[in-house]
Amino acid sequence: MNLLKIALLQIAPCKTLKENLDKGIRYCTEAKEKGADIALFPEMWSSGYRIYDRPVEEWKAEAISADSDFVQAFGELAGTLHMAVGITLLEKYENAPRNSLILFDRFGERKLSYAKVHTCDFDVERHLTPGEDFYVTTLDTACGELKTGAMICYDREFPESARILMLKGAELILVPNACPMEINRLTQLRARAYENMTAIATCNYPESVPDCNGGSSVFDGVAYLPELEHSRDTCILQADGKEGIYIAGLDLDQLRNYRRREVHGNAYRHPKKYGLLVDTQINAPFIRNDYREN
Repeated sequence: MNLLKIALLQIAPCKTLKENLDKGIRYCTEAKEKGADIALFPEMWSSGYRIYDRPVEEWKAEAISADSDFVQAFGELAGTLHMAVGITLLEKYENAPRNSLILFDRFGERKLSYAKVHTCDFDVERHLTPGEDFYVTTLDTACGELKTGAMICYDREFPESARILMLKGAELILVPNACPMEINRLTQLRARAYENMTAIATCNYPESVPDCNGGSSVFDGVAYLPELEHSRDTCILQADGKEGIYIAGLDLDQLRNYRRREVHGNAYRHPKKYGLLVDTQINAPFIRNDYREN
């Protein structure tokens, strides 16, 4: 069994960037002590996703550079701990900030920079700059090379996000989150993992944070095993609402064997018949005045 240990840092943010840095370092160190190969933060850890019920210019001023001391500290920590770290931030970017994740490998090398594509434009995230694309990187882990991608929170609600990552080769999708993980959102993650035969690890804030409830999860994407008469639940970790480190062991050999033999993913698709999926026209009842094309 080739187990990759994924640590979900379901922790509450502090009031300052420095406090979030210090707390993040403490929890990454503890995750490594617990045997983690990858540590993932909740959405926008640098500011604690504190963008609601505040003046826009106030929280936008908290944006930091992707090359800031805060981000670089986690890159150095990843190399020191010999553990991959997915750090999240409100990223300073051109005319408006981005909601971003930067993934460092166990040698401290920056392997992936991703900005949330599906910003929640029906609310305050309309003041953010959406990301341009979905990316997959090859992550060198203690369990060998692993094709890894990312999406953030609301990205999960669009099947295309995980599908594109699967088509680009992702075996594991990291999902920072900041919202209540109720049954329907958990169902979305379960569906994305099932239909793409891809593992999905989601890290949320604990229930002590407003409008969050913990529930961080890992779905391994393996629905059927030869030795089982019926399908199995792909959920291998479901956290409660409390603050803490939650670690799941992802069996990479099992996942890869499954992907080689089962019927989902890209095995029997007919993309030539999906032209309507890239049509940009929006018709009733889905027309929204706050929709932006870019």
